[in-house]
Amino acid sequence: MLLVVQLNASPSTPTHGTHRTENITDWALTHYQNHYKDNTITKWAIFYYTYGLLHHPDYCEKYVANLKRELPRLAMAPDFGSFSKSGEKLADLHLNYEQQAPYPLKMIENPKVQFSLKVEKMRLSKDKRQLTYNDFLRLEGIPKAVFNYKLGNSEALEWVIEQYRVKIDKRSGIINEPNREEDEGYIMELMKKIITVSLETIKVVLTLDDLVL
Repeated sequence: MLLVVQLNASPSTPTHGTHRTENITDWALTHYQNHYKDNTITKWAIFYYTYGLLHHPDYCEKYVANLKRELPRLAMAPDFGSFSKSGEKLADLHLNYEQQAPYPLKMIENPKVQFSLKVEKMRLSKDKRQLTYNDFLRLEGIPKAVFNYKLGNSEALEWVIEQYRVKIDKRSGIINEPNREEDEGYIMELMKKIITVSLETIKVVLTLDDLVL
Protein backbone atom coordinates (compact mmCIF):
# COMPACT_ATOMS: atom_id res chain seq x y z
CA MET A 1 0.00 0.00 0.00
CA LEU A 2 1.51 3.32 -1.06
CA LEU A 3 0.16 6.38 0.73
CA VAL A 4 0.83 9.81 -0.74
CA VAL A 5 -0.32 13.37 -0.14
CA GLN A 6 0.20 15.67 -3.10
CA LEU A 7 -0.91 19.05 -4.41
CA ASN A 8 -2.98 18.80 -7.56
CA ALA A 9 -4.94 21.28 -9.61
CA SER A 10 -8.62 20.42 -9.80
CA PRO A 11 -9.88 19.81 -13.38
CA SER A 12 -12.55 22.43 -12.76
CA THR A 13 -10.13 25.12 -11.63
CA PRO A 14 -7.15 26.90 -13.22
CA THR A 15 -3.92 24.92 -12.93
CA HIS A 16 -2.20 27.20 -10.44
CA GLY A 17 -1.57 24.42 -7.91
CA THR A 18 -3.66 25.85 -5.07
CA HIS A 19 -6.22 23.03 -4.87
CA ARG A 20 -5.13 20.24 -2.53
CA THR A 21 -6.06 16.62 -3.15
CA GLU A 22 -5.31 14.22 -0.32
CA ASN A 23 -4.45 10.80 -1.71
CA ILE A 24 -4.45 9.20 1.72
CA THR A 25 -7.94 7.78 1.91
CA ASP A 26 -10.37 7.91 4.81
CA TRP A 27 -10.10 4.11 4.93
CA ALA A 28 -6.33 4.37 5.44
CA LEU A 29 -6.80 6.98 8.16
CA THR A 30 -9.28 4.76 10.02
CA HIS A 31 -7.00 1.75 9.55
CA TYR A 32 -4.05 3.53 11.19
CA GLN A 33 -6.16 5.00 13.97
CA ASN A 34 -7.64 1.60 14.80
CA HIS A 35 -4.32 -0.24 14.58
CA TYR A 36 -2.54 2.18 16.91
CA LYS A 37 -5.66 2.88 19.00
CA ASP A 38 -5.11 6.61 18.52
CA ASN A 39 -7.81 8.81 17.01
CA THR A 40 -5.50 11.84 16.99
CA ILE A 41 -3.50 10.40 14.06
CA THR A 42 -3.99 12.58 10.97
CA LYS A 43 -3.43 12.03 7.26
CA TRP A 44 -0.37 14.27 7.40
CA ALA A 45 1.00 12.20 10.29
CA ILE A 46 0.57 9.09 8.11
CA PHE A 47 2.36 10.82 5.24
CA TYR A 48 5.31 11.71 7.47
CA TYR A 49 5.29 8.19 8.94
CA THR A 50 5.55 6.81 5.42
CA TYR A 51 8.35 9.20 4.49
CA GLY A 52 10.27 8.24 7.60
CA LEU A 53 9.71 4.53 7.06
CA LEU A 54 10.98 4.70 3.48
CA HIS A 55 14.24 6.22 4.77
CA HIS A 56 14.85 3.51 7.37
CA PRO A 57 18.16 1.78 6.45
CA ASP A 58 16.83 -1.70 7.23
CA TYR A 59 13.68 -1.11 5.18
CA CYS A 60 15.68 0.03 2.15
CA GLU A 61 18.03 -2.94 2.45
CA LYS A 62 15.38 -5.56 3.13
CA TYR A 63 13.07 -4.53 0.30
CA VAL A 64 15.63 -3.27 -2.23
CA ALA A 65 14.61 -5.86 -4.84
CA ASN A 66 10.88 -5.26 -4.34
CA LEU A 67 11.21 -1.47 -4.55
CA LYS A 68 12.69 -1.80 -8.04
CA ARG A 69 9.62 -3.51 -9.47
CA GLU A 70 6.57 -2.73 -7.32
CA LEU A 71 5.00 -0.14 -5.05
CA PRO A 72 6.32 -0.05 -1.47
CA ARG A 73 4.58 -2.18 1.13
CA LEU A 74 4.39 -0.35 4.42
CA ALA A 75 4.99 -2.10 7.71
CA MET A 76 2.99 -1.08 10.77
CA ALA A 77 5.97 -0.26 12.97
CA PRO A 78 5.51 -0.37 16.77
CA ASP A 79 6.48 3.29 17.25
CA PHE A 80 4.29 5.28 14.86
CA GLY A 81 4.99 8.61 16.54
CA SER A 82 8.78 8.46 16.27
CA PHE A 83 8.66 7.48 12.61
CA SER A 84 6.19 10.27 11.89
CA LYS A 85 8.26 12.91 13.68
CA SER A 86 11.43 11.82 11.88
CA GLY A 87 9.60 11.79 8.56
CA GLU A 88 8.38 15.33 9.20
CA LYS A 89 11.94 16.48 9.87
CA LEU A 90 13.11 14.85 6.64
CA ALA A 91 10.25 16.33 4.62
CA ASP A 92 11.04 19.80 5.95
CA LEU A 93 14.70 19.40 5.00
CA HIS A 94 13.96 18.12 1.51
CA LEU A 95 11.10 20.47 0.65
CA ASN A 96 12.69 23.57 2.14
CA TYR A 97 16.27 22.92 1.09
CA GLU A 98 16.69 26.48 -0.13
CA GLN A 99 15.95 27.79 3.38
CA GLN A 100 18.67 25.71 5.05
CA ALA A 101 21.83 27.32 6.38
CA PRO A 102 24.76 27.20 3.91
CA TYR A 103 27.57 24.89 5.02
CA PRO A 104 30.76 26.93 5.66
CA LEU A 105 33.13 25.92 2.88
CA LYS A 106 36.52 27.54 2.32
CA MET A 107 36.50 29.68 -0.82
CA ILE A 108 39.75 29.70 -2.79
CA GLU A 109 39.87 32.39 -5.47
CA ASN A 110 42.19 32.46 -8.47
CA PRO A 111 43.62 36.01 -8.65
CA LYS A 112 44.65 35.47 -12.28
CA VAL A 113 41.05 35.02 -13.42
CA GLN A 114 38.30 37.63 -13.54
CA PHE A 115 35.71 37.40 -10.78
CA SER A 116 32.73 35.24 -11.73
CA LEU A 117 30.18 33.08 -9.94
CA LYS A 118 28.75 31.56 -13.10
CA VAL A 119 29.20 27.86 -13.75
CA GLU A 120 29.71 25.82 -16.88
CA LYS A 121 30.54 22.43 -15.40
CA MET A 122 31.55 21.91 -11.78
CA ARG A 123 33.96 19.10 -10.88
CA LEU A 124 34.75 17.27 -7.67
CA SER A 125 38.32 16.35 -6.81
CA LYS A 126 39.27 12.66 -6.67
CA ASP A 127 38.87 12.58 -2.89
CA LYS A 128 35.60 14.58 -3.20
CA ARG A 129 36.75 17.09 -0.59
CA GLN A 130 37.03 19.98 -3.09
CA LEU A 131 34.71 21.35 -5.73
CA THR A 132 36.06 23.26 -8.70
CA TYR A 133 33.21 25.70 -9.13
CA ASN A 134 34.67 27.51 -12.14
CA ASP A 135 38.05 28.84 -13.28
CA PHE A 136 37.86 31.60 -10.68
CA LEU A 137 36.61 29.72 -7.61
CA ARG A 138 37.27 26.48 -5.77
CA LEU A 139 35.32 25.34 -2.71
CA GLU A 140 37.16 23.27 -0.10
CA GLY A 141 36.22 21.39 3.05
CA ILE A 142 33.40 19.12 1.87
CA PRO A 143 32.73 16.57 4.65
CA LYS A 144 33.07 12.92 3.63
CA ALA A 145 29.78 12.10 5.35
CA VAL A 146 27.91 14.14 2.73
CA PHE A 147 28.24 11.29 0.26
CA ASN A 148 26.38 8.87 2.51
CA TYR A 149 23.13 10.53 1.46
CA LYS A 150 21.92 9.30 -1.90
CA LEU A 151 19.12 10.09 -4.33
CA GLY A 152 18.53 6.71 -5.92
CA ASN A 153 21.95 5.40 -6.92
CA SER A 154 23.66 8.81 -6.89
CA GLU A 155 25.02 10.86 -4.02
CA ALA A 156 22.77 13.90 -3.57
CA LEU A 157 25.57 16.43 -3.98
CA GLU A 158 26.92 14.76 -7.11
CA TRP A 159 23.42 14.62 -8.58
CA VAL A 160 22.94 18.36 -8.03
CA ILE A 161 26.38 19.10 -9.49
CA GLU A 162 25.42 17.16 -12.61
CA GLN A 163 22.09 18.97 -12.95
CA TYR A 164 23.53 22.47 -12.58
CA ARG A 165 25.76 22.69 -15.63
CA VAL A 166 25.43 24.24 -19.04
CA LYS A 167 24.08 21.66 -21.49
CA ILE A 168 23.34 21.84 -25.19
CA ASP A 169 20.74 19.49 -26.62
CA LYS A 170 22.32 17.80 -29.64
CA ARG A 171 19.08 17.55 -31.59
CA SER A 172 17.50 20.93 -30.98
CA GLY A 173 20.55 22.99 -30.11
CA ILE A 174 18.66 24.39 -27.12
CA ILE A 175 20.97 25.51 -24.32
CA ASN A 176 20.11 24.58 -20.74
CA GLU A 177 21.43 27.56 -18.77
CA PRO A 178 21.37 27.02 -14.97
CA ASN A 179 22.90 30.41 -14.08
CA ARG A 180 20.61 33.16 -12.83
CA GLU A 181 21.34 36.65 -14.09
CA GLU A 182 19.45 38.19 -11.18
CA ASP A 183 21.32 36.08 -8.60
CA GLU A 184 24.74 35.03 -9.85
CA GLY A 185 25.70 33.41 -6.54
CA TYR A 186 22.60 31.20 -6.35
CA ILE A 187 24.32 27.98 -7.45
CA MET A 188 27.26 28.49 -5.11
CA GLU A 189 24.93 28.98 -2.15
CA LEU A 190 22.84 26.02 -3.29
CA MET A 191 25.88 23.73 -3.16
CA LYS A 192 26.50 24.77 0.44
CA LYS A 193 22.84 24.23 1.36
CA ILE A 194 22.75 20.78 -0.25
CA ILE A 195 25.72 19.82 1.93
CA THR A 196 23.78 20.95 5.00
CA VAL A 197 20.68 19.04 3.86
CA SER A 198 22.76 15.90 3.28
CA LEU A 199 24.41 16.06 6.71
CA GLU A 200 21.15 16.77 8.53
CA THR A 201 19.39 13.99 6.62
CA ILE A 202 22.06 11.53 7.72
CA LYS A 203 21.57 12.60 11.34
CA VAL A 204 17.83 11.88 11.15
CA VAL A 205 18.36 8.57 9.33
CA LEU A 206 20.75 7.45 12.07
CA THR A 207 18.01 8.00 14.66
CA LEU A 208 15.66 5.92 12.49
CA ASP A 209 18.16 3.07 12.65
CA ASP A 210 17.29 2.66 16.34
CA LEU A 211 13.58 2.18 15.57
CA VAL A 212 12.10 -1.29 15.09
CA LEU A 213 10.21 -1.96 11.86
